[in-house]
Formats: sequence, C-alpha cells, structure tokens
Amino acid sequence: MAIIALVSAKGSPGVTTTALACTLSWHHRMVLAECDPAGGSVLAGYLGGVLDGARGIGELAVGELRDGNLEAVFWSQLVDLDAPHRERLLLPGVVDPVQAGSVNPLWQRFADVFTGLDRGRPGYDVIADCGRLQAVGPPWPILRAAAVVLVVTAAHLPDLSSARATVRAIQRDFAEHRVPAGSLRLLLVGAGHSRIEVSRALQLPVIAQLPHDARTAKVLSHGGTVRAGRPLMRAAGALEVPVRTLLDRRRARLTWSARREVPDAV
Repeated sequence: MAIIALVSAKGSPGVTTTALACTLSWHHRMVLAECDPAGGSVLAGYLGGVLDGARGIGELAVGELRDGNLEAVFWSQLVDLDAPHRERLLLPGVVDPVQAGSVNPLWQRFADVFTGLDRGRPGYDVIADCGRLQAVGPPWPILRAAAVVLVVTAAHLPDLSSARATVRAIQRDFAEHRVPAGSLRLLLVGAGHSRIEVSRALQLPVIAQLPHDARTAKVLSHGGTVRAGRPLMRAAGALEVPVRTLLDRRRARLTWSARREVPDAV
C-alpha cells in the first residue's frame, strides 16, 4: 500500500491519534512515521516516554548527514508497538528542536526510503503523520510520494475554513510537481456537518468519518490499554477498506496510462 500521509488543517485535532489508531488496527504490516516537523508525540504520550536509548527520525537525520547511512541504520531506529511481532512499528518524531534543522533537508531521502518499504520481504506500508502544513519545514516530499493523502479535519465551520486553505495548498503543490490526481481525500473526525455537506463545501470527496471517542483518544494520547472494540478503533480499522479501494483504482489508472505510453512492438 506504500505511503498513506495524514495532514491536518490549522488547529484541527486528531491527526496523531488517527494515525496511531490505524497503525494498531490495520491488517498489513505497518510503520507509523512521525513526520511532523513540530515534533512527535507518540513516544512521550502513548509509550510513556520509556525507551532504551534515543531513537527516531531525528537520530536518522543526524546520522545521515554525518555518515550517509540512512538505509543501513533505518530498522534499528524503529520501536515495536506490538513486541515481539514487529508488525506495527513506530519511527518516533523529532524530540529536540535542534533535530528539526537536520530533518528538513532530508524529507526527500525519507520519502524514497518509505516508498521502498512495501517491496521488502516482509513488506510494510507506511502511515506518515505529517502534522500541520503551517509548521516550519513541512514534509512536502512525503506528501508528493504518498499513494493517498488524507486531510484530517473536524466537521465544523471554523475547521472547514482552515481545511479549505490546506486542501488548496496541497492541490497547488501537486499541480506544480505533476503529482497524479486522485490521491487527496478528506477524513472527518467527530460530529458536525454531514459528509455530503463537507464534500460539497470543500469540493473534495470524504473517505470516512471517525466518531468522537474521548476514552480511546485519551489512551492513544497518554498511554494505557487499547481496546479493539471501542468505536474509534472499529472505525479506524474499517478505514483500511476504502483506502485500499482507492489505492487499487489509482494503481489501475497508472497501469493503464503506462500501457498507453508504450509504443506497439514492430
């Protein structure tokens, strides 16, 4: 499934919670990569800050700039969220503001590595938590490389105004860099306007709507036992179906386009 990027509109909550819920509930092997330049929160929150040594995207960036060995040490920087199975892995985000300066020039390198993970043995899909585009040094190469980009927003008017600006910014960037159309969708969190109203207002399809589930969100943010039967976890697990359907359609279009561009054999 390659890269699934989640990005939030200004002030919209729920991106990291949603990304973690999907990572813990989807069926394929997953890597959750915290690519928010403002910093990661899963290590300090859900994992309680307990880890045997420094790990994460910041450590990878420093090592890459110093030794150029990103691929060689990539797997050593991941945290097993479901040890010892190594089916749900975390690449922690930046924990020190100084690290952000090392990470920003390397977003394309990370995008290249993430793109290749689904071709490994075993293969992994990547959920990239890209945070807010208003942050300094947003991970644009991750978004451009993603097979699906989900703009996470609440379904209320103030949030939709911010979401509209975020959607337009992504669309402009994708058009400028010739990113194939069809990978961008809205993901609603909580109650509010209906999916049809939001889709019409932002002129973009809504892929799903996740319920407000404060108890589960608190566990995902601060640690505890995740219960698969809770509303948020069930909805996050169900999100895998439309995402994979979208991917299959996109791959079919790209394959068809590639075949049209190959000249007939003489």
